[in-house]
Amino acid sequence: MGNIILTGDRPTGRLHLGHYVGSLKNRVKIQNEGNYDKMFVFIADAQALTDNFENPEKVRENIIEVALDYLAVGLDPKKVTFFIQSMIPELTELTFYYMNLVTIARLQRNPTVKAEIEQKGFKESIPAGFFTYPVSQTADITAFKANIVPVGEDQLPMLEQAREIVRKFNSIYGDTLVEPKELLPEDEKCYRLVGIDGKSKMSKSLGNCIYLSDTEEEIKNKVFSMYTDPNHIRVEDPGQVEGNVVFTYLDVFAKDSDFEKYMPEYKNLDELKEHYKKGGLGDMKIKRFLNNIIQDELRPIRDRREEYAKDIDKVYEILKEGTNVARKQAIDTLNEVKHSMKIDYFE
Repeated sequence: MGNIILTGDRPTGRLHLGHYVGSLKNRVKIQNEGNYDKMFVFIADAQALTDNFENPEKVRENIIEVALDYLAVGLDPKKVTFFIQSMIPELTELTFYYMNLVTIARLQRNPTVKAEIEQKGFKESIPAGFFTYPVSQTADITAFKANIVPVGEDQLPMLEQAREIVRKFNSIYGDTLVEPKELLPEDEKCYRLVGIDGKSKMSKSLGNCIYLSDTEEEIKNKVFSMYTDPNHIRVEDPGQVEGNVVFTYLDVFAKDSDFEKYMPEYKNLDELKEHYKKGGLGDMKIKRFLNNIIQDELRPIRDRREEYAKDIDKVYEILKEGTNVARKQAIDTLNEVKHSMKIDYFE
């Protein structure tokens, strides 16, 4: 069996720069290289409902927002299969069987789950669906026999839990499920993009995002509001690069060609950093530079998004066709799982 790739996002809002550098850009690269047999990209609406169960309309509205972002960054429905998680009921049945293979204590130790429970302030009122979503993710991965899962660094504990469940199933019922491996972004700087406030990773719930669909004016305002060095009060003051959000973003986005275009007095980012550290370089100058770079990066994405948004029916048709294809694969896997478990009673 060749490479089968599975990746996706929760539809809790429009996608942002953190998604772009952490996964979306890499997905497009993988798609265009073509070194895979199948590639599934899904919208995890069932998982989104685990902590948005009182507001399903929010999830419903954002399905199309995420789909538009997928298409806008360059994911091609002719090369990848898009699907909506909740429209494949076999995933729910697989999740139910897998729950017997993991303990509550193990779920409690999952660092990603612990961090998100704390971030969302659940304390003792954790919805069972949210608590067990690592099991749901395992169902998503194994249903399509995915052996490669592009993830951000913060999702590594989730993938390790999936591997544990796969090993447990295979040890009890025989080799049936495929054990997945992670695929991280090649550039470590892209593992975890901080928000514009510099306090945490870019997150919709924290309101510190630059969205892929933001207007030029919105991007400019967000870049100009970025946290820099609080001790760099005057232009002539020496500045600190470490922990300075503007330079964190320049590390990710700036290329030598950007200096030729917008800052020809510097050859590269190293020269810019040295000048800033010595003093004599104002924050607004580097913010204007960063704004130009991000505008160049996002302009074609925003333009493509606007074109797709003119025909929403076509976007839904792409999702429907992909979901039908994906469901056939999930049905086959579920049948294999039930056969291995000897619960295919009428076969």
